[in-house]
Amino acid sequence: MIQLIKPNWSAPVNIRAFSTTRVGGVSKAPFDSLNLGLHVGDDEVSVMKNRQRLQKLTAHRPVQWLNQIHSNKVVEYSGADQLVEADAIVTSKSSATCAVMTADCLPVLMTNSSGNWVAAAHAGWRGLADGVLVNTVSSYDRPEPLMAWIGPSISQKCFEVGSEVREAFLEVDASNQTYFVQNYRGRWQADLAGLAKKQLETLGVAVYLSQLCTFSNDHQFYSYRRDGQTGRMASMIWISE
Repeated sequence: MIQLIKPNWSAPVNIRAFSTTRVGGVSKAPFDSLNLGLHVGDDEVSVMKNRQRLQKLTAHRPVQWLNQIHSNKVVEYSGADQLVEADAIVTSKSSATCAVMTADCLPVLMTNSSGNWVAAAHAGWRGLADGVLVNTVSSYDRPEPLMAWIGPSISQKCFEVGSEVREAFLEVDASNQTYFVQNYRGRWQADLAGLAKKQLETLGVAVYLSQLCTFSNDHQFYSYRRDGQTGRMASMIWISE
């Protein structure tokens, strides 16, 4: 059975959203078992079977998968047969599902208080520093307030980075230093979810956190930082009719 993580937010009742775990698919190790990424070296037939299982949960609404490149590019949903390079996707269509794949990076799902606009964003440290979440919010042009849920991702205690990562965020805002703690090796533990929360709240977005760490739970989540070659989870959101 597919195991899902659902947002702990106050979204309108017509909004459906979840993040998958690694549980409930057919892929073999090291992709066991619900790998949804075609680009990681898994058997394509297994991945497509996993995606078909997922389609049942979205009432067979078409999903537009992205070719994620750690950018700040945001696109409008244009159809399930279109593979575009971007790291965030938005739509107002009730016939569409927005989705991103992750295995440590932040999956960020957004909607508005009226439940007629949704977005899914993939934010690694590069995309976050370059403004992928800022651009996603900027693509929204309605008066109703937004809310966002940050799904399972790597926690600060598990995310060690070099000084170049810290400097990238300090160039954006010097107060971002709060989200970096130096460890005994002279490197930095980065709070990626905290940085994202700050960005979004500065823009007036209400933020909810899953507080689940992908790195720490190998039975439930894929983690690129932990395992190298591994699968991908999906975070999905759509407008229910």
